[in-house]
Amino acid sequence: MAGLLGWPVSHSRSPRLHGYWLARHGIDGAYIPLPVRPERFEGAVKSLADLGFAGANVTLPHKEAAFALCDEVDAVARRAGSVNTIVIRDSRLIGTSTDGFGFLESIREQAPGWLASDGPAVILGAGGAVRAVAAALLDAGCPRLTLVNRTPARAEAIAADLGGPVEVAATPPLRDAALLVNGTSLGMAGEPPLEIDPAPLPPGAVVADMVYVPLETPLLAAARARGLRAVDGLGMLLHQARPGFEAWFGVAPAVDAELRDFIVADLASDRAALPGAMPPRRGT
Repeated sequence: MAGLLGWPVSHSRSPRLHGYWLARHGIDGAYIPLPVRPERFEGAVKSLADLGFAGANVTLPHKEAAFALCDEVDAVARRAGSVNTIVIRDSRLIGTSTDGFGFLESIREQAPGWLASDGPAVILGAGGAVRAVAAALLDAGCPRLTLVNRTPARAEAIAADLGGPVEVAATPPLRDAALLVNGTSLGMAGEPPLEIDPAPLPPGAVVADMVYVPLETPLLAAARARGLRAVDGLGMLLHQARPGFEAWFGVAPAVDAELRDFIVADLASDRAALPGAMPPRRGT
């Protein structure tokens, strides 16, 4: 048994995703949404082992709190500064972050041949997922990373923590960028559009959006119209779930077209039934 700790969790696709894999592999298990208020989070996490859980995913707003509560965190979680996946071993909470892994795997899937070392990357935003993605890009060989955020202090804090070839800019330097990433909520259903033109990007650049509702954001549509490779945010959601599922249930799951179609259909049916509902959050 595993679960998802967050507040709220009702709009997360993770229970449907893990439920799909459990059914596909014939596993007698369960993945349970666990809505936990911030003031009750510590008690909830510490009770997981006693309740028989193999572990849990952690989503907003608890990822940094989970980092502090784990008995052990790996190097990836330390670089990300947060935990989104907990594995319980001998009643000990072992924390890691799979957001960066999920992001890289999504680009490799949707933009075959891409390498982090292809050139500089520009990331818009400075939230927790951005830090995880930035760390993953640097560790994979990105030669230079620029963070652009409307509150520069947040971006500067990430740059200082990560170290290395990271800089902060007021406007995105696109002319030599091999990768542009939208790590903000702009462009998400119910949010204002992201006001940026990808035209200055060089041919062959990749444009990635962490938003997955809608799948084709205005940013991605503009990138495709200019012949650039575009990567939607759904892949990150699907791939970040793989390491946790394998650790909890003992099977390495696959991300394929059938799974993607299943989640896309689920998103479509949810929005049709609840047109005024809050869009799903990015990430877990």
